[in-house]
Amino acid sequence: MQPISVNFHLWKPCNYRCIFCYETMPDIQGHLSLNDSFHLLKLLREAGCQKINFAGGEPTLCPYLGELLAAARRLGLVTSLVTNGARLSQLLASHAHNIDWVALSVDSADELTSQRLGRGTGNHVKFSINLFDLLHQHQIRVKLNTVITRLNYQENMSEFVRQVRPERWKIFQVLAIKGQNDGLVEDLLISTEQFQIFIKRHQFLESEGVKLVAETNQLMQGSYVMIDPLGRFFSDAKGYHEYSQPILQVGVDVALSQVQWYKDKFVDRGGIYNWGSQYIPT
Repeated sequence: MQPISVNFHLWKPCNYRCIFCYETMPDIQGHLSLNDSFHLLKLLREAGCQKINFAGGEPTLCPYLGELLAAARRLGLVTSLVTNGARLSQLLASHAHNIDWVALSVDSADELTSQRLGRGTGNHVKFSINLFDLLHQHQIRVKLNTVITRLNYQENMSEFVRQVRPERWKIFQVLAIKGQNDGLVEDLLISTEQFQIFIKRHQFLESEGVKLVAETNQLMQGSYVMIDPLGRFFSDAKGYHEYSQPILQVGVDVALSQVQWYKDKFVDRGGIYNWGSQYIPT
């Protein structure tokens, strides 16, 4: 299977300090130039990539994200980004027409819990509700991303989810990655059984049009094709990050062969779905 869906973690800086974050990238300095990023997108498309998901860090802090979205669209890629919403409204003002999907990260419907997790300073939930409304106005397909930890696995987020109306709700069991969040995440870890408690509490939302995509640690690790800010594939399959040679130097096929990516996990976690650009009202 070709890397049909790729996560490009193009930008390390972030305006939040989520204590569970497993993409802190302390070992990485710098990022690809705009032109090198253009070249990378072209190579990915030629290798069979269909969807590019811009992530970070916080991708909306990248000053040329809009140009990359436009370039990706010209190449025929489905465009997506995962964001805490930092500069999303500004990006939408000029580049909404180049965005197919936005996944907004909200881990709790409670402002205090969000703040305790490092997600904002006490207004992230309200801020996100307004952004979801804006995304629906632009007819951009939306996801909700939620990380489940010891602080929120007993929470009921049903009313919040009904209010923001995501097409897909990606729910992740908090993940420990050596070198990324060790020393910070341990008190937040939960068992698979605790994770399933949260999933079962919200399963009924599927009958209301929300697709729940539940990802345990086992399903997550090694199931994503990921590129770091320096243009290298990286994998977390071994519980830490391992990197390929730079894609621009050795090409997509050689670089991808240097890291572990489990195609069966990619399929099992629902990595293939109808990701076309058509907005579906909810």
